[in-house]
Formats: sequence, structure tokens, C-alpha cells
Amino acid sequence: MAREVQDVGTMESGWRGLCKLGGAAAFIAAILFRRNMAEEYLLGRLLGIFSSGPRGLPGSALECFTVFHTHRLIGLTLLNLFDMANYALVALIFLGLYAALRRVSRGLMTLAAALALMGTAIYLASNQAFAMLALSDRYWSAATDTQRTMLLAAGEALLAIQNTAATYGSGIYISYFLVNVAGLIAATVMLRSAAFGRTTAYMGILANVLGLGYYITDSFAPALNAIPISASAPFLLIWYLRIGWMLLRIGQGREGGAAFDGPVQ
Repeated sequence: MAREVQDVGTMESGWRGLCKLGGAAAFIAAILFRRNMAEEYLLGRLLGIFSSGPRGLPGSALECFTVFHTHRLIGLTLLNLFDMANYALVALIFLGLYAALRRVSRGLMTLAAALALMGTAIYLASNQAFAMLALSDRYWSAATDTQRTMLLAAGEALLAIQNTAATYGSGIYISYFLVNVAGLIAATVMLRSAAFGRTTAYMGILANVLGLGYYITDSFAPALNAIPISASAPFLLIWYLRIGWMLLRIGQGREGGAAFDGPVQ
């Protein structure tokens, strides 16, 4: 224990800076750029909270182009634009968590950070929201049927990368899995950190276990895919808010040695 306390007391400014950056990213991810906002919009549309826009995910290039033409922001939402921002923030969150928890379990936190960064990179490479928007603009300004046909074909090719009907494309599918596994690992490590506490850890475990439940419903009952994602959302929100608060406190040096109360591994 003495070694961990001493390490916190002499924590380099770089590590503290990462904690602060991760903490700020967690608050932004929780409040502004939540994951799965497409599902939140569709639920609101179903309940009548939103009075305009499509009632389901676009399943073809023409449907995507039509949504973009009539409801530009909704179209970007349905193609997970906000998820792109969320994943970029998630990468910063895990860098902050690594800085805060590396003395609790260096090996597990290295694995968690690596999985989160890998998942983020895959997601950003797979999301086609801006590319589809550009094709939509060109489609509606095209002068000939031949041009429109070519643009529709290009749009269908992009949807093969990001398939918004029934299941997501393989890249987004894999990235979501990697980030949830990373979150589960980090939450488990938090069980051994007094700075984060068991409540924060359990919120993270519930959020990520429920998130991984998506792959079970997708395999056996695809019609129920929204259930695990929706169920994980409130726990993920609480987890982000608690992470943000704790990381900012650690970055300011207000948690003493508690953040590093486990054995060095």
C-alpha cells in the first residue's frame, strides 16, 4: 500500500492531464454525444415524441438519400454520426482510466485501453455517414438518370460496409463488441479501487454486460435487438457521469492514494 500512496503523491502531470482529459470526455459523452442515439430517436418517434421523420432505419441507398434530402440531421443520426463522436470520446475516456488505474492492474488496463482504441479505430473507419450525405447531395443535383443510377449503386456499396437494416455492418458490429469488452474489463478493475468505488464498478459491469447481450439477441431473436441496448443505456449514462467525476478529482490530486489501492501487476 505504501508504494501506491507514494506513486499517487508523485503522479506526473502528464498522467494527471490524461485523467482530466478522460474525465471531461466522459461528461461530454454522457450529455451530448451518447451512443446509440439512432435507437433513442426511433423510440421517440414510436412514442410520438418526434412528429416527423422516418419510423425505421433506412434499408436502401434511395431511402437514405430521401431521409437526407428531407431531414438532414435525422439522416445523420440514423447513420450514427453521434456514435462517431462518442467513440472518439470513449478513446479519451479509456486513456484517462488507464492513467488512473494502471497501478491497480497494469496488464488488464493495458488490454482494456488497447481494445477500446482498436474498437474506436474500426468504428471510425466503418461509419459511412458523411460519405452517404455527400452522395445524397450529388444524387438530388444529378442532371441525368444515368448519373442517379451510378450514385445509387455507390450508395448501396457504402451500405454494404455500414448496413443499417436489421444488423450493423461487420466493422461497426466488431467495434461495439470490443468497446463493451474493454468497458467490462475496466469496470472489473474498478472493484479494487477505492477511488472509483463499487457503485461505479457495478454500473459499468451492468452497462457492458447488457450491451454484450445485443449479440445474444442478434443471434437468436433479432427482433429484440433494441432491448439490451436500451436496457444498458441508463447504466452507461450513470457510469460515464461517475467516471467523469472521479477522473477529474484524480487529475486534480484530490483522491490521495485511493485510486491506486490495489497491488501493482
